[in-house]
Amino acid sequence: MSQIGSFALLLALVLSAYSFVAGLVAVTRKGPGAERLGETARRAGIATFAMVFLAALVLVIAAFQDDFSIAYIFHHSNRDLPGAYKFATLWSGQEGSLLFWSLLLATYGLVLRLRYKTDSRLFAHASVIIAAVQVFFLLLLNFAAHPFAVMQGLPQDGNGLNPLLQYPEMVIHPPMLYLGYVGFTVPFAFALAALIMRYPGEKWIQITRRWSMVTWGFLTCGVFLGAHWAYSVLGWGGYWGWDPVENASLMPWLTGTAFLHSVMMQEKRGMLKTWNMWLIFATFLLSIFGTFLTRSGVVSSVHAFAQSSIGDWFVGFLAVTFAVCLFFYVKNRPHLRSEHKLESLVSRESSFLFNNLLLLVACFTVLWGTLFPVLSEAVQGSKVTVGPPFFNRVNVPVALLLLLLTAVGPLLAWRKTSIESLKRNFLWPALGAIAIGAALIVVGIRPWKDMTYLYSLMTIMLSALVGFTVISEFIRGGRVIKGHTGQSLFASMVQLAHRNTRRYGGYIVHFGVIVIMIGFAGAAFNQDKEQEMGYGDKMSLGAYTLVCRSYTQEDKPNYSSEWAIIDVFKGGKQIDTLYPERRFYKASQQMATMVANRSTFKEDLYLVYEGLNQDTGRPILKVHLNPLVMWIWVGVWIMIAGTVVALIPNAVPVRVTAPARIQAAPVGAGD
Repeated sequence: MSQIGSFALLLALVLSAYSFVAGLVAVTRKGPGAERLGETARRAGIATFAMVFLAALVLVIAAFQDDFSIAYIFHHSNRDLPGAYKFATLWSGQEGSLLFWSLLLATYGLVLRLRYKTDSRLFAHASVIIAAVQVFFLLLLNFAAHPFAVMQGLPQDGNGLNPLLQYPEMVIHPPMLYLGYVGFTVPFAFALAALIMRYPGEKWIQITRRWSMVTWGFLTCGVFLGAHWAYSVLGWGGYWGWDPVENASLMPWLTGTAFLHSVMMQEKRGMLKTWNMWLIFATFLLSIFGTFLTRSGVVSSVHAFAQSSIGDWFVGFLAVTFAVCLFFYVKNRPHLRSEHKLESLVSRESSFLFNNLLLLVACFTVLWGTLFPVLSEAVQGSKVTVGPPFFNRVNVPVALLLLLLTAVGPLLAWRKTSIESLKRNFLWPALGAIAIGAALIVVGIRPWKDMTYLYSLMTIMLSALVGFTVISEFIRGGRVIKGHTGQSLFASMVQLAHRNTRRYGGYIVHFGVIVIMIGFAGAAFNQDKEQEMGYGDKMSLGAYTLVCRSYTQEDKPNYSSEWAIIDVFKGGKQIDTLYPERRFYKASQQMATMVANRSTFKEDLYLVYEGLNQDTGRPILKVHLNPLVMWIWVGVWIMIAGTVVALIPNAVPVRVTAPARIQAAPVGAGD
């Protein structure tokens, strides 16, 4: 098996290198010979996909066949590992994840090369750039991180998959994240190709719009699946700890979000061409940088792979890529001159511009905090790590300002908006948000006591403002259609969204964002408590009383476990029974926590079984009461739905021919 996989990767490298070199020669020459050469380069790129797919298939088959002669399978699988996790072996380790990255890139390249007739010259340039990126990853796989290295001797069993990865979401979280990371290669390739060619107009943006939106949607899923995994598996009661690898996924998401917003200005007004070019360059570079962080060992993270020398490869690739981007930007900078200038601060253009600036401030803050240990060691000789307080101090106010812009932006017109129009459209949403803030103060939130309470109140009020703005936009447009068609308001709003799916799908995404922000606001009111819980012992937290009914043990082929059986009471009535668990995985000799969580829209009751006290023999239970967490996961689904709506083509307007006017007969006619 290993020989087949190794040969497939070597052949894939040869094909990809040919696709790059032949494609480069073809796009720099003219004539029938260049066209034929370009066609062979395109076909070599398609064949690259077949070879990389074969290599990935061989690795998965080896995992299911328990072929421990392959070192990668030995280190990341074992005989008793469930089938779903054997499939996840493909991306659970460094070598396999790089192979998976290469497979996804080859798949994206395949789709691009099959659609080359859309604009054959632009697609040919983009294909060359994708082939160059593919060559880099295949060089890694063949010479630095070979997934088919052979073991000396034949072990009876493997070391097993990392226990933290033996959770259902880990079967889909890395693929979603990688689909986002890798997917940004496509708009990057088109942007660089357009710059190299001095491509006229904004057609490259129109071609890559759906690529960018789909990729951004995958990355969004990946980021929040990672947050949900951290919440459900790590057992610390939180979902985002500003871990370096978490930050690595957030940074390209921030710049990608900025890009999706600002390209509208280029399409509508011919503005921000340089800005957009560098936004997509930065998004791609940050995706590669995130991959570098997980593999170089320069930062410590629960998510990171073991330290290895391939970090140097990524540094070299980042440097070469940045140099190429900078060279062609300097060479063709006049081509990116804006066609219009900002005419007013009270305009949709200004809202997009300020939105971009805030997103980049957040990205720079995350980048600075992530790299600060490395920079401090280089300057002072010792690592200084910054924690969540640093990130929150900057990013919470930035997030609040972004919420405000999200509310105001839809009410602004292109070029210039009158203050009277803004007041008229903004009045009722603002009054609604103020009313909600007053109601929260009445029910007990005291923002003057603590900054976290103040931020929480402001988050909910601004989220309400955005929500009312989005709803008013739907209702306003729906009423117009209802007046013309006579159909119901809801049907009119659906028709409205179908007429401009990109705009109203974006509004739905914004609505999902504010639902998520409300979930984040609940963190200010988290509570937790830790206690030993013997038979019949009780613990109270908030409105809940927990009673330990029993604790027991179980032995399974893949792991042994011990857990507590906890009855949950509220208002004197039993409402649930929860089973927090702690597992010991036999192959890897590692422990893992399985959280028990009772989740409602109001709050999560989150139980962690921390093991037995060695002195007393009694189990230790830690309980967290986390308000509004479910709103985060619901908001993600709304964002995904909005992205899907935005991807649907606009409905073709139905034109109805008016009946010819029937002239009245003259009085007395026919008498």
